[in-house]
Amino acid sequence: MDIRALDRTYIANTYDRYDPVLVSGQGSIVFDDAGRRYIDMGTGIAVNAFGVADPVWAAAVAEQAGRIQHACNKYYTGPQALLAERLCARTGMRKVFFGNSGAEANECALKVARKYGSDRYGTARPNIITLENSFHGRTIATLAATGQAVMHQHFGPFPDGFRYAPAGDVAALERLFDGTVCGMLIELVQGEGGVNVLDPGYVRAVERLCRENDALFMIDEVQTGNGRTGTLYAYQGYGVEPDVVTTAKGLAGGLPIGATLLGARAADVLKSGDHGSTFGGNPVCAAAALSILDRIDETLLADVRKKGAYLKETLSAAAGVKSVTGLGLMLGVEAEKPAADIVRRCMERGVLALTAKNKVRLLPALNIPFELLAEAAEIIKGVIEE
Repeated sequence: MDIRALDRTYIANTYDRYDPVLVSGQGSIVFDDAGRRYIDMGTGIAVNAFGVADPVWAAAVAEQAGRIQHACNKYYTGPQALLAERLCARTGMRKVFFGNSGAEANECALKVARKYGSDRYGTARPNIITLENSFHGRTIATLAATGQAVMHQHFGPFPDGFRYAPAGDVAALERLFDGTVCGMLIELVQGEGGVNVLDPGYVRAVERLCRENDALFMIDEVQTGNGRTGTLYAYQGYGVEPDVVTTAKGLAGGLPIGATLLGARAADVLKSGDHGSTFGGNPVCAAAALSILDRIDETLLADVRKKGAYLKETLSAAAGVKSVTGLGLMLGVEAEKPAADIVRRCMERGVLALTAKNKVRLLPALNIPFELLAEAAEIIKGVIEE
C-alpha cells in the first residue's frame, strides 16, 4: 500500500508533507515505514508531551475507552470535572470551558471578551486587541485575531473588531485603548510568529492597561502551556494574573482537547446556551489530560528548564547561528542557512524538527532523556556548521 499516493489522492492539500511515513515509536524515538529511526524534536508541534506511546498515557486512555468513550455534555462525566478541578487548583482560575483544539479555545475566549463588554457596556466596547505577528488559529474569527496579513489573503471578509499592536510598544498600545476595547489576547512566546519572547515589562503594561480600561487580560497558552516553557503555564513565570487563559496541544498528550480557563472576572460571563461543543471535555481525552497534568510537577519543570538551557547554550555556540530564542523546551534557532534546509538535512540524519518563520523550531518531549537531547543537539549543530 502506497500511503503517500493515497494521501496525495484523497486528502486535501493543506500541508507540505515531509517524506517519512511515521508508523510507530516509543518516547522520543519514532520510526518510519522503512524502519528508519528518528529523534523527535517536534512532538507533533508540542502535542506529545511525554513522547510517543507513553505507557501511563496509553493505559489511562484504554481504561477510559473501556468504560464510556463519549457522552453528551447535558450529562455529568467524571474525567471532565476532575480535569477542570485540577486546572483551577494549579492556576488559581475559577472555571473551565472545554473544546477540541487551540483555535476553539481561543474562539471561546473571544466570545467571553465580547460578552463581558456587552454585559457591561452594550455595543460600545466590541474591540479586541492582539499583537502583530501573532497566531491564534485558522478559523475565520481566530484568523481575524491573528496579526499576520499574509494569513488573511483569500479568506475575507473577516469579522470586525480586531486591532493589532506592535509588541513592545507601550505608547502605541495605550493609543488603542480608546474606550471601545473589551479585551486583549497575547502569546507570551509567539510560536508560529518565530518563537519571539515577549518582554516581561511589556506584559505587565498590557495587564495594567486592561485593568485600567476594564478589559479582559487574555493569554494564549496553546503552545506555551502544559510545562513547555519550564512553568506549568508561561504566565506563571511572568508574575501576572490573566482573566482568561487558553490552552490545548500538549494538554492531552496527543488527543484533541482545548481548554479556556476563566478567572474571577470572567468565570460567570457565559450562561447556558451561550457556547458549547459536542466533543468538548470528551471522557477519553479528559482522562488522557489527567494522566499528563498529574505528572507535570516541579521536578519535571526544573528538568525542562535545565534541558532548555543546555540546548540553548549548545546551539548558540554553533558557527553560523545568529540567535536562539524561546523559553524552556520551546526554542527557535536562527542561522545563516535557511531554516527549511536545516530541517530537511536534520531529517536525513535522523532528527525531526520544525520551522517557524526563519527559525528552526525545537519542541522535544518534556521528559526526553538527556542522552537523546544531546545526540539531537550535536546533529543539529553539525548540520548548521557543515
